Amino acid sequence: MHRFLSAHVRGPGGERGAAAVEFALMLPVLLMLVLGLLEFSRVYNVQISLSNAAREGARVMAIHNDAAQARSAASAAAPSVSPAIASSDITVSPDTCADGSTVTVTIDYDIALMTGFFGVEIPLSGKGVMLCGG
Repeated sequence: MHRFLSAHVRGPGGERGAAAVEFALMLPVLLMLVLGLLEFSRVYNVQISLSNAAREGARVMAIHNDAAQARSAASAAAPSVSPAIASSDITVSPDTCADGSTVTVTIDYDIALMTGFFGVEIPLSGKGVMLCGG
């Protein structure tokens, strides 16, 4: 009877230790999954913002035929992107918009990652095309 009681008392303590070891082994994997999900979500959000901003810049260029105004509109159309899109990151092609032709606005942006586990930064690009004079 004494053997049964001592084995029964020792059992749960050993299982708790095994659970702690298993948790310690799985914690890095779980942490990487969560951080990867956060990084992916943020990068995807910035990619959508860049595409929308490029489309807005192309729309302004197609209507007003002013490359500086198009760059300004594209930069202002993505307020959630931090740091803000610089004018030098925005390419308007061609510089003048003739009726019936198309204008393309491209934004090239390097996004810095939060954790650094997946690299330091990732280059992203957004592109918008519109028919001039429309």
